Amino acid sequence: MDALNDILRSFRGEYNKTPVKIQVLDCFLVYAVFTGLVQVAHLLLVGSFPFNSFLAGFLSCVAFCVLTVCLRMQIDPSNADFKGMSPERAFADYVLCNGLLHLVIWNFMG
Repeated sequence: MDALNDILRSFRGEYNKTPVKIQVLDCFLVYAVFTGLVQVAHLLLVGSFPFNSFLAGFLSCVAFCVLTVCLRMQIDPSNADFKGMSPERAFADYVLCNGLLHLVIWNFMG
């Protein structure tokens, strides 16, 4: 049990060094994953009558998580792969891709 506490304490110490913007995105990711899990629970408990709606909602959560992780990677100052990209450009790409994603999801729900 002490080893687990040491691991959690070490994780919390390192995570507190993360910029606040990244921590906010992480909370947003947890919310998106929770929303997807609620949709799966609803499918299992109630049924899958409008299956297109379930697929659209669940795949929207998954794709939204992927896009948000990409944004997180792009605005993370410790990531050397995206040093030349400004956070404003990364956010503009994120908004554009999310708009396109939700347009496709809305069309799929029919």
